[in-house]
Amino acid sequence: MEVYEPSDDSYFFAEFLKKYLKKNRPKNYLDIGCGSGILAKTVSKFFEKENILCVDINPSAVSATRLLGFKTIKSNLFSKVPKKIFFDLITFNAPYLPEGEYEPKDSMLITTGGKRGDEISLKFLKQAKEHLTEHGKILLLISSLTPMDEIEKFKPKILAKRKIFFEELRILEFRK
Repeated sequence: MEVYEPSDDSYFFAEFLKKYLKKNRPKNYLDIGCGSGILAKTVSKFFEKENILCVDINPSAVSATRLLGFKTIKSNLFSKVPKKIFFDLITFNAPYLPEGEYEPKDSMLITTGGKRGDEISLKFLKQAKEHLTEHGKILLLISSLTPMDEIEKFKPKILAKRKIFFEELRILEFRK
C-alpha cells in the first residue's frame, strides 16, 4: 500500500501550522492520518517528540512515520487511541474527495472521503471531541469539493483558505 506523499494540501497545512503554533502553544498533539509524517515533522519544532502521537490506517504510513522517530499507532481514526489520553491539538488532513468510479482502489484509501466525500471527516469529528482537553482544538483540512451541510452542524470556523486548480482548500477549526 502506498503512502500519501505530500502534495498541495499537505504543504498548505504545514505552512499554516507553523504560523498557528507561533501564537498557540498546546502541550500535546495528535496527527490523525499522518501519512508521510509531514505535519508531525512540522510540529516537532514546537513540541517534544514524546508529546506527539501519529495515527494512520495505512501500515506503510505507520512504518514511515515511526522511522522518523514518532510514536505511531495503526488505527482506523480513534479506534486504537487509548480513551484516557487527551490532546490540546488534533489535526486531520482528511481524505475528502467524493468517490470516483475510475479511481484505483489503492489511492481511494488516501484520497476518497466516501461516496459524498464527507463521510470520513464526519466520523472523525464525532470521535475527536472525546479526545480533546477542555480547551483543545481540532483542525481539519477539507476541500470545496467536500459537502459542508453535515460538517456545518459541528460549527466550524474557517481559519485559512487556498485556491488550487479546480478547488479551494480550507482549514477548519472546531472546539469542544
